[in-house]
Amino acid sequence: MKRAYIKGISYYLPENIVTNEDLVRQFPEWTVDKISKKVGISERHVSGTDETAGDMAIKAAENLFLKENVDRSTIDFVLLCTQSPDYHLPSTSCIIQNRLGLSPKCGAFDFNLGCSGYEYGLAVAKGLVVSEIAHNVLLLTAETYSKYIHPNDKGNRTIFGDGASATLISDSGFAGIGEFCLGTDGSGAEHLIVKTGCARQRAVLDDYCIDEGGNLHSSDNLYMNGKAIFDFTAEIVPALVDETLQKNGLAMKDVDLFVFHQANKYMINYIRKLMEIEKERFYMFMENVGNTVSSTIPIALCEAQKEDRLKGNILLAGFGVGLSWGATIIKCK
Repeated sequence: MKRAYIKGISYYLPENIVTNEDLVRQFPEWTVDKISKKVGISERHVSGTDETAGDMAIKAAENLFLKENVDRSTIDFVLLCTQSPDYHLPSTSCIIQNRLGLSPKCGAFDFNLGCSGYEYGLAVAKGLVVSEIAHNVLLLTAETYSKYIHPNDKGNRTIFGDGASATLISDSGFAGIGEFCLGTDGSGAEHLIVKTGCARQRAVLDDYCIDEGGNLHSSDNLYMNGKAIFDFTAEIVPALVDETLQKNGLAMKDVDLFVFHQANKYMINYIRKLMEIEKERFYMFMENVGNTVSSTIPIALCEAQKEDRLKGNILLAGFGVGLSWGATIIKCK
């Protein structure tokens, strides 16, 4: 049976940086140490006023082409995971195909997913390669959540950063892509949402308010029910990991490295301890980039590769907005 592999990964971060010191100047009731301890993030990159997810995805792709010496004429499919497209239509991936100078015979489409987006993208890319619909799939993830966050929303501003990644999936490479477990629970959609701007509610509602707990609510901006997302993660991830291991014929002891969605340090450390995963087998990279949504796992993989830690069986698991989750095993040579 034909197999699919990750052939290369790269990423791009915007030049603008927001540090904890910057946030404390705006929110003096917080301290630098409090933010670092709570979320494990010291700084996050923020897209420029005129910088879009499409712009960032293109830069990530160019970085990949340069790093891996990729002949762009061989790319025959582009997948873009984003929840902040350049336009409602056309698909941003179509614009990217043209701006990257890819063949007009190249297929392209966007898909709207957040924290589980990389795993879903790998699953679709694998399907395209294994079925021989495509030979070299460019999987892009790019998000500009900062443009959705209210300036006074100190909670979400400490967590999220903007960024993009590019992964080449082909019939050869350094990491074979295994079997997937994917899932959805749309009953939790309102726990992480931007309510206005699309067909359901196009006009802004201008209903900004602060609740009795000091939490910001606005239909026109990103809203996250932190407790609900935390509870969902604690419930779903252990079962997701177990099912993924079973599908791939592995046990916990067979996994050389776990790379989870880099939501925030407190949350994923809680999951690590809950599942009794040793620190040595658990990779984190978020302190200087923040939660970049669908790009957290490929960015972490890129950094782990630099440290020569991509060896053996690597378990990838994403979970969050949707509510949605996905996981797979990549087997590194």
